[in-house]
Amino acid sequence: MVKFHMSRRVPVGAALVLALALSLAACGSGEKKASTDAGTGQGQVQEPTTPQTVTFFSWVGSEPQMKKLAATFHQKHPNITIKFENAPAEQAAQVLSTRIAGKTAPDVAYINAIDTSDYAARGALVDLGNYMERSKVVSPEDYVDGFKSFVSWDNKMWGLPFDGETTGLFYRTDRFAEAGLSGPPKTWDEFQQYAEKLTDTAKGKYGFEMFASESAYYFYPWLFQAGGNTLTDDGKDVAFDSEAGKKAAEYYVNLAKYSPKDYFNSNSYDGRVAFAQGDVAMYVAGAWFAGTLADEYPKLNGKWAAAPLPDGSAGCKTTIAGDSLVMFSQTKVSDAAWLWMEFLSEPENLVNWTYKTEGTLLPPTKSLLNSPDLEKAKPVLKPFADLMKCGVAGIANPKFPRVETILNEQLGKAIYGEQTADQALDNAAQQGRPILAR
Repeated sequence: MVKFHMSRRVPVGAALVLALALSLAACGSGEKKASTDAGTGQGQVQEPTTPQTVTFFSWVGSEPQMKKLAATFHQKHPNITIKFENAPAEQAAQVLSTRIAGKTAPDVAYINAIDTSDYAARGALVDLGNYMERSKVVSPEDYVDGFKSFVSWDNKMWGLPFDGETTGLFYRTDRFAEAGLSGPPKTWDEFQQYAEKLTDTAKGKYGFEMFASESAYYFYPWLFQAGGNTLTDDGKDVAFDSEAGKKAAEYYVNLAKYSPKDYFNSNSYDGRVAFAQGDVAMYVAGAWFAGTLADEYPKLNGKWAAAPLPDGSAGCKTTIAGDSLVMFSQTKVSDAAWLWMEFLSEPENLVNWTYKTEGTLLPPTKSLLNSPDLEKAKPVLKPFADLMKCGVAGIANPKFPRVETILNEQLGKAIYGEQTADQALDNAAQQGRPILAR
């Protein structure tokens, strides 16, 4: 799930609740075939000949950069006005579900990318295939594969990836030096050895930090690296209880012995304090954490670094999170809505929205991630940009958020020592399979 990042990210715990609310809303309304009524024209989309208003729903409409983008767009397209409709990030999914049901959906929305397939399966979105074929700006092949997976459903793209982040390893270089360690661990074995060497419970010093409240999200990188996945390839059955999944879960849960128990019930954002104080030497998080450290703990500059996660048997794999732009099938101004989405997707605008801001978001396209300008503009993001090629979105199924909530609870119990890692996966699979089968 998406991570907290300034005002653009939802904390994982809240995201799990929101995803469950979305899934329940979908079950209540019944799934239907997604709409393809809009976006069936030919040739490049043209400016409307009469004034039109495009409603844009998000939790970022009040940010200066987004307002600036809208103003620039209006200069370029004087017949189109962008009307911002804002909602708090933690309430956005619930508000959208209510509006869809009430047939008052916005024209365009900025949403958590992982929710795209759920909206598409409910018939709420416009298939963007026709618009992309006619566009000189948007190239589906240029999007990072993981992000493209987020916005795809039924072999079609229903959203445009807009920004994102990868999950990497942060480590305290000063703690490493004290322990005689140089450079980050590169394998699972090294990671465990480092965690053990950096842990001294008598002194309140630990090698790693875990969060039972967000256990599923932080389990996924290990799962993917072991060669496992959340669901089977067809998305119809649980796959995390495979042999690879159990190997990953046992390794992951075992790391709790090197983590402060006082933070188990915390979330990853609140847990930043332990890392900042030096009580924890290694911390797995998205690129958002780099911005948090720079903003809140500038005195730590030079005492921490970031690196890719250590590789498992399946090689470089990590979780990704991000946001996408979607068009709702209730729109009556689909061409104007597309022009706004296309404008936001122009390389210069993606850059100005992501790494050339105070934040730590990354662009979702291969061309921009590989550009030397990114490393020059914000060097701290280079390891996370490199990880994009390793990003795994998981298999899409609108019902999976409900299963994930169960997996999160069961893994959390294992972290607290209430059951084994194997039992956690077996229990989650047993409860999750009936949900997927409905």
